[in-house]
Amino acid sequence: MQENRSQLPSTDRMGMLIASVLLTFALSRLIQSPGLTLSLSLPGFYYAFPLTLGSFLTLLAAALTAAGMDWLTRDHPSAEKRSPREHLLLPTLTAFVMGTPLAILSDSSAWWWGFIVGAVLLAAVCIAEYISIDPSAPSYGFARAGLTAVAYALFLILVTSLRFSGARMVLVIPSVLIVAGLISLRILHLDGTDRWDFPWAVGIGLVCAQIGAGLHYWPLSPVQFGLAVTGPLYALTMLSTSLTENIPLRRAMVGPIVVAGVAWIAAIFL
Repeated sequence: MQENRSQLPSTDRMGMLIASVLLTFALSRLIQSPGLTLSLSLPGFYYAFPLTLGSFLTLLAAALTAAGMDWLTRDHPSAEKRSPREHLLLPTLTAFVMGTPLAILSDSSAWWWGFIVGAVLLAAVCIAEYISIDPSAPSYGFARAGLTAVAYALFLILVTSLRFSGARMVLVIPSVLIVAGLISLRILHLDGTDRWDFPWAVGIGLVCAQIGAGLHYWPLSPVQFGLAVTGPLYALTMLSTSLTENIPLRRAMVGPIVVAGVAWIAAIFL
């Protein structure tokens, strides 16, 4: 019984972490303040980036998540054997990604649904990351599958939200590049080893960014755009995993091609 308890984080620490992050997002809805616009003007190019209190609070929520997750993982029995830093990535991204749809829904009653879904996702990611500290834990496989699913869902939510908000390509493409690279890096590291596939992560991020740039001006709905970019991320990450397991290239390419094809077909007919 004691061994089973050690696989789950402290409820007190989890409660403080989730509550502090949710309070930060709640403040972004309750407090209204004038925004600040940063502009860049060059010959033939003008870009204006609005900064609001919500932007700073989203960054604060991400920072609180990183600090809180670090505090949470240090309570794990195996924390001294493995660095807790890798377990901060997905929770921090979750808090950061939550800010985009919540900002879009700030004037809608649907904000509360986004708030609740975001809270559930954040709690699930934190618990799964805590479990994944010990690859020999009986529930590690379940935690790995959950983290992988949530990571792809986060990317889909981010890309769809950016498309829905009408963000310019100069903001969308760097966001896709960075988040796709970080998500693929974390997923590929979930094999239980200490190997970091930086070349694959950079390559996957670049491919997703190029696809996003090519589709940016197409008349696609936010969901279509999100599926069209998320499909290649899923497929390329699956290909990298298969090649790492020494699966022959022809066999390894079957699954990714099917996944990418299904995602693109779904994007066409939605």
